[in-house]
Amino acid sequence: MWEIYEHRTLSKRLSRLPVEILKRYEKWKDIVQISGPDGLAAIKGFHDEALHGQLKGLRSSRLGLHYRVFYKVEESESVFLVMNITAHDYRKK
Repeated sequence: MWEIYEHRTLSKRLSRLPVEILKRYEKWKDIVQISGPDGLAAIKGFHDEALHGQLKGLRSSRLGLHYRVFYKVEESESVFLVMNITAHDYRKK
């Protein structure tokens, strides 16, 4: 079993998210607790990926077309550290 720890500011953000995204986040947490990173990799809909640049060391999974969960994995301790859930801006600048 994997443990999930959420950043202290995440609870405030969760209260403002759409219900559909909250349901997907709960499903994401269920998969993580049972299967860890291998479970996320098996489900292609989450598009789980390692991040680069300023966010190097973090990973992200899609919770919907515009929302992503950002997290860090501590495999030696079987822990997921959820840092943020945010809307992703896909517009080109």
